[in-house]
Amino acid sequence: MTIDYRCMLCALMLVTPGAHAEDDLQNRGHDPFFQVSSAIPNCPEPAGPRVNEAEWKRESHHRIEHGNHCWLEGRCRLPNAYAYDEEIADSTRRRLQWLSANLPGGRQSTLWVTVWRRWIQIQGCVAPGFPVAPFMAALREVPDVERVIDETTAHPERGVPYTQFHKGPSSQGSMKAGAVGSSMP
Repeated sequence: MTIDYRCMLCALMLVTPGAHAEDDLQNRGHDPFFQVSSAIPNCPEPAGPRVNEAEWKRESHHRIEHGNHCWLEGRCRLPNAYAYDEEIADSTRRRLQWLSANLPGGRQSTLWVTVWRRWIQIQGCVAPGFPVAPFMAALREVPDVERVIDETTAHPERGVPYTQFHKGPSSQGSMKAGAVGSSMP
């Protein structure tokens, strides 16, 4: 009896966790994504920019189109809106450090930030009484930011307004390295 090793390899790939591209959640666009605070326990982690390969393929045309429109419409100095992301992420981290020291109640949260195409998306949990409006207004002041999206809740027990990240065999470790340490103590 002859064993075809190629067939065995294919069979092994089918049964091995993490071998399925559909389940492999990754930050395929390398969008800045980081946790900024962790004061609220049991706040579900957002999926952030992590998508599987099929979602990435569906979104890729839209990302290209949106990235270029900014420049074509004369609203951006750089030819692609995504080219701003790292600079905006750095400025956002500095702004969050300033807010942590200067905004009363600003530390009472567990938040994650995603930056993409000149947008800042804030996801996570805040304590009742957290100064949401001044916090978001301060993030709108970050240079080159076009939009700030608030997806926070003071009542995570009722559900969260974002897609949650579910750690599975294929996603463990694949994106945890992309989550940067806390900017707000």
